Amino acid sequence: MKGLVRHIPNTLTCLNLIFGFYAAMSGLTGNYFCAMTAILLAAVFDFSDGLAARLLKAYSALGKELDSLADVISFGVAPGMMLFSYLDKLSENLSWNDSIACKCLLFTSFAIPVFSAIRLAKFNIDDRQTTSFIGLPVPAHAIFWSSLITVLAADTHASWCILPQIARLLSSINPEIMIFILSASALATSLLLTSRIRLFSLKISTLSWKANRPVYLLLAAALLLILFFGILGITATILLYILLSLIFSIAISPL
Repeated sequence: MKGLVRHIPNTLTCLNLIFGFYAAMSGLTGNYFCAMTAILLAAVFDFSDGLAARLLKAYSALGKELDSLADVISFGVAPGMMLFSYLDKLSENLSWNDSIACKCLLFTSFAIPVFSAIRLAKFNIDDRQTTSFIGLPVPAHAIFWSSLITVLAADTHASWCILPQIARLLSSINPEIMIFILSASALATSLLLTSRIRLFSLKISTLSWKANRPVYLLLAAALLLILFFGILGITATILLYILLSLIFSIAISPL
């Protein structure tokens, strides 16, 4: 029985990888809602494998490395493929879509998997990130981009959870402007992955309000945002996560 128990965390990690691979395939073919859903499921298994390892005391060097490799696919390659596919579709409406400049804008989507890999490698050799994170965690970054692209594309599979007013507003934006905004944003958020900004961990070790104030506030806000804004609420939750982290970081820092 003990032999089987020690494989549970790695099995959960492999499920993370499977959904990550499916997300990458779906994102590249333009099925953004399925890709986003798969990334969210991968994030659930990514959280579960660490929890299982702690509860079962089934830590292993293999599990640590496997977790990072799975995360590169699920939270680096998958959202990168989603953004590349969406930018490629937008570029079809441009008169200069065959130019080198257009290709360079499309290639900014590759910053997501590259900086995600760097972030994960730094995390593995940094012992300061046990109770908080230095730089934006890759799952949060992937959830931000996958939800945003699903909303921007107004995916028909997700029409039930995208406000029509928001969909109409976003569809009215000039494709040329949208490409520049998304390309610049991809570079900016990817740099956040390897920044020195401290963000609080979402892992709860105690139910104490004092010890988990930012987590409880974020969860409550996430429920409200998703309830009122649908998928866009998921995007807003990640932005709120960054904002709350900055506020609490400043609050606890000595003047």
